[in-house]
Amino acid sequence: MEQLRELTTKEKALKINLNPLYYGSFAEIGAGQEIADHFFKAGGASGTIAKSMSAYDMQFSDAIYGKTKRYVSQERLDTMLKHEYDLLHERLRERKDRTCFFALANTVEALNFRKTNRGHGWIGLRFQLTPNSEPNTAVIHIVLKDSEVIWQQEAIGIIGVNLIYACFHFPHSSQLILQTLMEGLNSDRIEVDMARLEGPNFEWVDNRLLSLNLVKNGMTEAAMFGPNGAVAHASEVLYKKNILILRGRFRPLTHVNLDMRKSGFEQFVEEPDVDENNTIVLSELTLRALTADGKIEEKDFLDRVDILNSLGHWVLVSNYTEYYRLISYLLPFTRGKKVGIVLGVYNMELIFDESYYQDLRGGILESFGILFGSNIKLFVYPARKDYTDELYTCNNFRLAPDMQHLFQYLHASNKIEDITGVDPNILHITSDEVLSMIKAGKPGWEAMVPVEVEDAVKERGLFGYTIGAGAS
Repeated sequence: MEQLRELTTKEKALKINLNPLYYGSFAEIGAGQEIADHFFKAGGASGTIAKSMSAYDMQFSDAIYGKTKRYVSQERLDTMLKHEYDLLHERLRERKDRTCFFALANTVEALNFRKTNRGHGWIGLRFQLTPNSEPNTAVIHIVLKDSEVIWQQEAIGIIGVNLIYACFHFPHSSQLILQTLMEGLNSDRIEVDMARLEGPNFEWVDNRLLSLNLVKNGMTEAAMFGPNGAVAHASEVLYKKNILILRGRFRPLTHVNLDMRKSGFEQFVEEPDVDENNTIVLSELTLRALTADGKIEEKDFLDRVDILNSLGHWVLVSNYTEYYRLISYLLPFTRGKKVGIVLGVYNMELIFDESYYQDLRGGILESFGILFGSNIKLFVYPARKDYTDELYTCNNFRLAPDMQHLFQYLHASNKIEDITGVDPNILHITSDEVLSMIKAGKPGWEAMVPVEVEDAVKERGLFGYTIGAGAS
């Protein structure tokens, strides 16, 4: 039975060292031998460590693992894990009936001498839980926040030991694995912004929920996954890409959501500095949009994401209520490419609400310096004004006098632009009305959503729909 108190990093390493079942290799590139070092110093490492190595030089690394474009990448990590794990089986096959083999690998970029970079890296573990079984794989991406390289190295060592300990001791609980990862650390020192668990002992894990829990537990501010539902990391998906982002609740996704995406994209790629072939569109869900009655319902989250994925959407889950914080997150990945935000005209009123920026010393102007910086543009989707036939757009957008001048400047400077070419016949549709009709069993909502959404709702009973309610 596990002890109630939190074990120290040394105690965790020693506990693994003293278990004769586990035996493996450590391969650490970049920051050093921080993780293996804990096992050596804990005592009894000869019973655990088959090999420990670090290939700092790129030519040495390429000679061992093959050439790569980016050394600090998930691709490089996966290559390292496969190479080192396969070597164990090749060279130590006489132990296979009594040993759970593992390979720990990381590729990390810590602070350089001039502190001009951002520390981050990949850590992975390929491991067996029973001898002669197929291996599992656990991978995390970390962001290092300490201001000194020696502190960053310390954090790498701690979280690496935590990862190994968690996978060996809590394979039945993804929540306990995430919780254990941060023991001895906090979010001011390190961020875990991607995690995936796969293999025969983790077939029950939905890595999309793992991504959601990273954000919900405060381990990161944003996580993303692709159209196939696989978790992804923004640094690899968004690197040097133009980004168009659409924020919504998508509960459920309606014709309006799709029209916003379609018309916004068509206008975005007409920008002179946007290459359509180097552009990605994100559908973003914030924690606030996922929260109902003070809690997040995981099934409801998956219902929405399943629909977005089925339509081929990349999904971002974030804790960025304010748009300027979202932009701050995206900009380091784009490397100067363009970012566009598609939003409804009523949501634009919130952007100009000064109460959202009271925690900033520079108030709304500080936030706007980020939100409307270089290569950032807002594309505004119209609405019916006061439930009339008149369209509410940037041309008749009204704010308090002091804010109106600021808006007019941004509009005239081509930082804010109306989306044209929208379908006026669908502007009356709201997700709230569709959701209410679905729950009440009221007919007519089907005409307000794409056919893929209608089919998913009826076939799987999503959003409170009673299966068979519309059957004749």
